[in-house]
Amino acid sequence: MGIISLASGNSCWRGLDYYKSKKVTELNKINENEYLSVVKGTKNYNVHLDIEHPRKSTCECPLANGKRIICKHIVATYFSAIPEEAINFEDEQTRLQEEYEKENEYDEVIKCLSKMSKQELIGELIQVFDYGPEWIYNNFVKRNLY
Repeated sequence: MGIISLASGNSCWRGLDYYKSKKVTELNKINENEYLSVVKGTKNYNVHLDIEHPRKSTCECPLANGKRIICKHIVATYFSAIPEEAINFEDEQTRLQEEYEKENEYDEVIKCLSKMSKQELIGELIQVFDYGPEWIYNNFVKRNLY
C-alpha cells in the first residue's frame, strides 16, 4: 500500500494544500525511497518519509508522533518529493467527482422520465431518433422491428 491509500482523505487534501502552499521548507533525499523534510504547520515538524514502507514514515506532529499514522505533513512531503503524484491525486479526484455527478444525473433523468406521460415519452424518444446518433435508431429498429 502507498502513502495516499494509507492516509485519510482529510490528510490527503490538507497535504495537497500544504504542498501547493510550499509549506515543505526543506526536502532532502536520503536514498531512492526515503526523504527528510521540515514542514511548516502550527510549528515546524520534522518528517521522515519512507515511500517503500509507508508505515515507517514519521512526523513529530501531535496526530502522528509515535504512531503509524500518515498525516498531512507526510503527504505534503510525498507530493514535494514526487510532484507528479500530486497531479495524479488531483486528476483521480476530479474523475471520481465527475463519475459521481454522472451517477446523480442519471438518477435524476430516471426520476424525470418516470413522471412523464406516455405521449411525452414518445415525443422525447422521437427527438432522440431524429437528432441523436444514428446507432440509437438502428439499435431500436433491430431489437423491435425484426
